[in-house]
Amino acid sequence: MQFELSEEHKMIQSAAKEFAIELKAGVIDRDEQAKFPTEFVKTMGELGFMGIMVPEQYGGSGMDTLAYVLALEEIAKIDASAAVIMSAHNSLVLYGLNEYGTEEQKQKYLVPLAKGEKLGAFALSEPEAGSDASSQHTTAEDKGDYYLLNGTKNWITNGGNADIYLVIAQTHPELGHKGINVLIVEKGTPGFSIGPKENKLGIRSSDTHSLMFTDVKVPKANRIGDDGFGFKFAMKTLDGGRIGIAAQALGIAAGAYELALAYSKERKTFGKPISNHQAIQFKLADMEVDIEAARLLTYKAAWTKDQGLPYGKAAAMAKLKASEVAMQHTIEAVQIHGGYGYVKEYHVERLMRDAKITQIYEGTSEIQRLVIAREILKD
Repeated sequence: MQFELSEEHKMIQSAAKEFAIELKAGVIDRDEQAKFPTEFVKTMGELGFMGIMVPEQYGGSGMDTLAYVLALEEIAKIDASAAVIMSAHNSLVLYGLNEYGTEEQKQKYLVPLAKGEKLGAFALSEPEAGSDASSQHTTAEDKGDYYLLNGTKNWITNGGNADIYLVIAQTHPELGHKGINVLIVEKGTPGFSIGPKENKLGIRSSDTHSLMFTDVKVPKANRIGDDGFGFKFAMKTLDGGRIGIAAQALGIAAGAYELALAYSKERKTFGKPISNHQAIQFKLADMEVDIEAARLLTYKAAWTKDQGLPYGKAAAMAKLKASEVAMQHTIEAVQIHGGYGYVKEYHVERLMRDAKITQIYEGTSEIQRLVIAREILKD
């Protein structure tokens, strides 16, 4: 069993770490103003991060899932908003297009997305159904050579800044989940409108919107896969998405830990650094153990996917553990900072706010436990 990263993986990790240093400038202002990091997203495209797992022939970097996780972790340590923009784009949009798109769809949509010239969004969640892919109220009525799309999608990451949207919709209600399709919809298509930006607790500089579709004509050529493939598409996409969320949560936790560790060595009480006090040492030790456990689960999930093995359970386990560790230990990081932890300039309060969403999107912790339980009870 090999725990050492390859030289290529170390290079990706190092490049992401250097980029994250640039991200730190202005991160507090972007959070306060809920300002989308347009220029940094452009830079991520130039660095190859916005198409990291896409083959080079389609404009990507041709790297594996582990490389993607390593880059996400480093970016999330500094700016979880930038990380979720990158994650939704890669895990939820590019993966599906690369895996299941036609050659024509890849040339038209995947190439500019992988190059970072365009941004993608995945539209699954709805007001009535959340992330339940089997219960879609958005409809795609078959009109011969096109679909007529009607409905509303909620909580869409990159919703306002995306150029290309993958929309899950019901075509054959009588078939239930077997009648669902996934359609490629371009921004600016008549009848497609974008709601106001959500005013969120955390990951504030990533944009989250509702999307409204009113008699939107979508060519049949923009359907991914066979008629009725949408549910399977969504399930496969969410499995990979959970690895991305795990990497984000891992980065948030690790970033908070690094700040807390450094602060504990600088802050003095009773004439000595607080890191000399056992109460603080115990907290730091627990953080280190839990974060390393989350890291191993996340890397294993990425490795499992890269080996072509079933990775649904591994992804759910990584997402569950990493998100809970992120929430628990960003709180501890604030506690170690004391009153300063409540002040924005020390960053840990922002990381604590960012951590909470990792327990919610791509399925709550309870959903991850159900996924894991179903897998272990199969036999």
